[in-house]
Amino acid sequence: MKTIVTFCLGLLLVVTAPAVAGAPGPMETLRVPVNKVLALLKDPQYNTPEKRKIQREKLFEYTGDIFDSVEISRRALGRNWRRFTPEQRKKFTELFAKILKKTYSRKIQSTQEDYKVVWLGEKKTSPTRAVVMTKVVRPSGDFPVDYRMHLKNNRWKVYDVMVEGISLVKNYRSQFNRYLVNKKPAQLIALLQKKVDRMENE
Repeated sequence: MKTIVTFCLGLLLVVTAPAVAGAPGPMETLRVPVNKVLALLKDPQYNTPEKRKIQREKLFEYTGDIFDSVEISRRALGRNWRRFTPEQRKKFTELFAKILKKTYSRKIQSTQEDYKVVWLGEKKTSPTRAVVMTKVVRPSGDFPVDYRMHLKNNRWKVYDVMVEGISLVKNYRSQFNRYLVNKKPAQLIALLQKKVDRMENE
């Protein structure tokens, strides 16, 4: 399950949403950049270790704002969000976004299986909320992935990913809730800062 979630979120965290006049639909917002990343991952010219480093750097360049980092952070902290000051919320969001981007962009590059994303459709649950339904097809078995999105500043953005009915945000919320039972927000922020510093020096 962890590998599946890694792949699915990674597709989102290493792409830049196309700039267009007006807001494309939720599914189209995802389809174009996800297909672009899949093509890059399958490009045979990046098979050697030296070329894979170039590919990874290219994936980092694609990092954009297809997801709503503030909303994901707020939901990942859950009720603990209220314990954070505005400054702490901003810092947590910044660090959490960096960790997600760096972790998942590297991990999806190491994926060995040949994946294909089948777009099943989109369902509007309100004028500003929608679910994009997909299926990931791979040799070892297919699995459904739903992207929960909302319309923010005239652009559709992802705020959660459901893999086989399991919420990515809830998984993180469980981890953060356990940590914050006996720890303060500043301690969690310090922990994330150390992780970011370590990743940037790798």
